[in-house]
Amino acid sequence: MRTTGIEKAASVYLALEAVAVLALSTWEMLALISGDSASVPSSIALLVLTVIAAAAVAAFAVVVWRGGSWGRSGGIVVQLLILAVAAGTLTGPDADGSIALAIAAPAVVGLALLIAASRAAGPRTRLETAADEDEV
Repeated sequence: MRTTGIEKAASVYLALEAVAVLALSTWEMLALISGDSASVPSSIALLVLTVIAAAAVAAFAVVVWRGGSWGRSGGIVVQLLILAVAAGTLTGPDADGSIALAIAAPAVVGLALLIAASRAAGPRTRLETAADEDEV
């Protein structure tokens, strides 16, 4: 199965996001080691969940590269979760629109790439399905 250029671009973008989440887990680990956390068990739990998230986003990137639809779906969910975090920064006493924009902008780019990849994969999938039906 040959993937399109936009699918590969979406995959690379997801891989970059996985690296960013892994960098976040490194930052969390350094904060834990330096004693900059109020609750060690909570910090460890957050660290574990962040590493799992990085692995999931990396898996989505691999599957999108290979043309699998569940990777695109998972990637879209990730982008929507990032947008939810960005919206959350607009509330509360420390609300900051510039931080929200900095978080939301990459998610919008990722969402656009993944939707375009889904649209590009449709014709290929229909052709493969038709070819499989002809073999039967």
